[in-house]
Amino acid sequence: MSKTIKKAVIPVAGLGTRFLPASKAIPKEMLPIVDRPIILHIVEEAVAAGVEDVIFVTGRNKHSLEDFFDHNFEQEDSLSKQKKDDLYHLSKKISEMVNVISIRQKSPRGLGHAVLAAKPAVGDEPFVVLLGDEVMFGKPNVTEQLAQVFHHQEVSTIAVMEVPKSDVSKYGIAKIGKTISKHTWHIDDLVEKPKPSEAPSCWALPGRYLFTSDIFKCIEETKPSKNGEIQLTDAMVRLIKKHGLLAHQFTAERYDAGDKLGYMKINFDAALRHPEIGRQFKEYVLERAKTLK
Repeated sequence: MSKTIKKAVIPVAGLGTRFLPASKAIPKEMLPIVDRPIILHIVEEAVAAGVEDVIFVTGRNKHSLEDFFDHNFEQEDSLSKQKKDDLYHLSKKISEMVNVISIRQKSPRGLGHAVLAAKPAVGDEPFVVLLGDEVMFGKPNVTEQLAQVFHHQEVSTIAVMEVPKSDVSKYGIAKIGKTISKHTWHIDDLVEKPKPSEAPSCWALPGRYLFTSDIFKCIEETKPSKNGEIQLTDAMVRLIKKHGLLAHQFTAERYDAGDKLGYMKINFDAALRHPEIGRQFKEYVLERAKTLK
């Protein structure tokens, strides 16, 4: 089995209802964080970890995601003629950074079903899954951290973070088992969105996974839940029993960009760090804060 991670699956078939009406005609993954769409941050994380093929599991009206990572010859020609070299090279870099494969998820049948849809493009290789509304900043990034664990352990590994007990009902929660290292453990069980009183821990799954191809068989054996969806968590429980699954506590700033408040937080922080507007934005915030007292 190869230890090198070359393929990433990014499920982007969701309707983005939390961002209506903005997402009525624009995929939520294309909403900007200052001047860079959410999806670019996700793909850049994968590419930095060595990924060469990004597999978008898409739905209707998501063509702009594919177009974004393709060449825009008219725009590139215009930028070149105007001697806007920085923007020209940025546009070309985005177009050439990764191979994009698009697979249509014809009906919204859950995250497990979305991952299974990517099987023809993934084959027997290990691969990562990155949720398209979770943005994480860190060096090494979260996907790189998972790849490092996999290189040594050769076992499927997922990212975990500790959350307040009052928030466990928002996430899949891991029951932690035997310790491998200071930040890596075996997982004994997973529970999807438990009540605080029933949660086995406060270790939550925020949306970064590294799987061997064994996960596909586990998804195929997983029965749909009452709402007809195939839950990835249920398939991972099967994976634990058959092949094992590790949890790794990552180090990174994490934002839920699929939530209105989380989206505003990441835009605020990104604006403060932005090389063009960071200083002016900070001055504005400090001045504005005086009027809000």
